[in-house]
Amino acid sequence: MKTIRRLIYGEVLYAVMFVTLAFLSLFFFFDLVEEIQSIGGHAAAGYGLVHALTYVALMIPSHLYELLPIAVLIGTIFVMAGFAQSSEFTILRTSGLGPWRALRTLLMLGLGFVLLTFAIGDYVSPVADRTGQLLKARYQGRITVGQTGAWLKEKQRYAQYAVNVNSLESDGSMREVRIFEFDNQGFLMSMVHAQTATYGSDDAWALKQVDRTEFPERGTDTARIERTHMDSFRWPNQISSEMVSAALLKPERMSTIDLFEYIRHLDVNGQSAQRYEIEFWKKVFYPLSCLVMVVLALPFAYLHFRSGGIATYVFGGVMAGISFFLLNNVFGYIGNLQSWQPWLTAALPGMIYSLLSLTAFGWLVLRR
Repeated sequence: MKTIRRLIYGEVLYAVMFVTLAFLSLFFFFDLVEEIQSIGGHAAAGYGLVHALTYVALMIPSHLYELLPIAVLIGTIFVMAGFAQSSEFTILRTSGLGPWRALRTLLMLGLGFVLLTFAIGDYVSPVADRTGQLLKARYQGRITVGQTGAWLKEKQRYAQYAVNVNSLESDGSMREVRIFEFDNQGFLMSMVHAQTATYGSDDAWALKQVDRTEFPERGTDTARIERTHMDSFRWPNQISSEMVSAALLKPERMSTIDLFEYIRHLDVNGQSAQRYEIEFWKKVFYPLSCLVMVVLALPFAYLHFRSGGIATYVFGGVMAGISFFLLNNVFGYIGNLQSWQPWLTAALPGMIYSLLSLTAFGWLVLRR
């Protein structure tokens, strides 16, 4: 069995690597063409071909994370169909490779792809994507959302805060920060406007060039509003850099732990976390789709091919992979609009394809 596993694993790994490189090359070309169009508009700021190539290269981990389950499906179908066409799989079956042993062999290989997909999506892709976005911001302007930027909330023991961050600078610092302080009854107590802000190491923001406006307490006789200007101001809070990035950048680029902490922060402050909960569960279930893909590819080894018929089945595998990717995105949008259970929204595409995989396995493999 070691020889059989070595044969199957070697062929599948080679095929998946080839398909992955082909897809990544295609995406690299498209991204580079788009970035080259941006070079002319930002050449005066120093944005050149080297920066465009660097940015496109930093986008590769994100593409790899999205494409790996599809590449696993296509590569495994190609190998299994090739074994069937050359009658190699028939020889393997006579050597003791039964359906359940073949399934177990592919599932062990799929588990390796699951771990690889999780590692790329949780550790490599978020860092590379954030670095790429900050690189573009250095030459093409700040990172912002809409005209007003991002809004966050912070609830503390004796006060509540509404925080507005207009944009992120290329070095990760925040620009045009406004902090509105409310008491526990919801009355405005103070307003702070800072030109820039950076994250401190002691759960506090370091604000620079600060204008602070303090309003009189409710029920007091005085109506005087006090205004002060400070060169620096320290504001203790629990809003981390990952939370600000989540509000200004794409949540699907965050790691699982960062998403979980941000969801908990939103829940504590009474904000809707539906979109981020869906992304969290997609982060959990998406790597597991590699297992679904190898099960879906196994029945192709039990088909009978005519000469040249393998191309049709490989094309079918490509369409199945693309449909899974589209279905995964569509269910995310529908679940967010219809307020479905986040875990169910994220798991439905995998459940549908798991059902298809098991049906194909039972019909083509076990019944034959």
